[in-house]
Formats: sequence, structure tokens, C-alpha cells
Amino acid sequence: MAHLAPRKSYGVVQMKKKAILTIPKEVRMALRLSDEGEVFELIIEDGKIILEPKALIPKDQEWYWTEEWQAGEREADEDIKAGRVSPSFDNATDLIKHLRSVESNGD
Repeated sequence: MAHLAPRKSYGVVQMKKKAILTIPKEVRMALRLSDEGEVFELIIEDGKIILEPKALIPKDQEWYWTEEWQAGEREADEDIKAGRVSPSFDNATDLIKHLRSVESNGD
């Protein structure tokens, strides 16, 4: 995501009918926002309205984003970087032989 200045005015926007605000094109482009369908968290802080872009996660994928699963992902990434990976196998029989040898060797 592009970085905008911590605080910069992008002009004045006017609330339209049904409380609609238009985010200026320059801001949408800098933040890579589409023209519709984006989701924001609305925060009120010190009398200011903050719109923070959010990505919605489909219900059937929420498990992947749990802290427990992400910790496992980080651990797997570290193992891969350190070369702690199994070889690839041409078939299930070779895989099972490898797993049994690892189990018996205590690796």
C-alpha cells in the first residue's frame, strides 16, 4: 500500500444526500481502493472521523487468520528458511517409507 503523508489535506468533501461522502480519486489511488465495495471501520477519535480500510474474511477462511494458525504458519516459514523440510516423493509408498524411517531414527 502506498504511503501517504501522516497528515495532509486532500481538500474538503461535502456530505451528500443519505450521508454519502466521496473519497477523492488521489486518495483512492494512493491507497489502492476500488471505486465501490470497499469496507471501512469507522472510528471516532478526539472528535474526528477516521475511516480505516478493512478486508473482510469469508467465514469458511476465518480459521486461517486465528493467532494459533498464524503462529504455525510463522513456524513453518522458519523451518523452510532453515532447510528443515522433507524431500518430495513420487508416490505415497515412498512417502510412507520415509516417514517410518524418520520415526525409527528419531529425526
